[in-house]
Amino acid sequence: MEQTALIIKTIAFVKQKLENAEGGHDWFHIERVYKNSLLIANDEKCELLVVQLGALLHDIADSKFHNGDETIGPKLAQTFLESENVAQETIFHVIKIIENISFKGGNTDKNFTSIELDIVQDADRLDAIGAIGIARTFNYGGFKNRTLYDPNIAPLTNMSKEVYKNNSSPTINHFYEKLLLLKDKMNTETGKKIAAKRHQFMEHFLSQFYAEWEGEL
Repeated sequence: MEQTALIIKTIAFVKQKLENAEGGHDWFHIERVYKNSLLIANDEKCELLVVQLGALLHDIADSKFHNGDETIGPKLAQTFLESENVAQETIFHVIKIIENISFKGGNTDKNFTSIELDIVQDADRLDAIGAIGIARTFNYGGFKNRTLYDPNIAPLTNMSKEVYKNNSSPTINHFYEKLLLLKDKMNTETGKKIAAKRHQFMEHFLSQFYAEWEGEL
């Protein structure tokens, strides 16, 4: 199949699958990651089709919305790509991106590495920080009915994958458990530059948040 037609069909497939998704993991999240991926890919030597498909399919079935099952997303993606007669080596690469992209509590040991994975992972992490990241964090906290902030509950650090997946601490804690850690985990130079700016924005937000919490402003 011609690549442009494949991307169009993939977009339609993802939109249909995520039609009723939670606001931070919906089609618009995918679209932002896709755009970020293309931006980063401009500065890297990579297989662009793999980047495009990896970005579009990376959250086709996020495990946090499927009882922690991490196999559903790769299976859905593989079935779709095979139905479109995509080359097996491309399918393999896209599946590896889906399997290795997640933060998982900072447990970043990968069983696969490639510049294409680095690009899509950076793009996904960029959508978790800055103004969009803040909005997504509070959206998900509300979705899970979590407390905004509790000064008596300290953030957890060095969490195992399982502890991270089952963590239900206040939303502000998530900044320290994930969002503020991402700047130093970026893979590409473009990703690092964008992340630094978005990280600074989050630090300003937290300063304002605590000042308002204490009635200082």
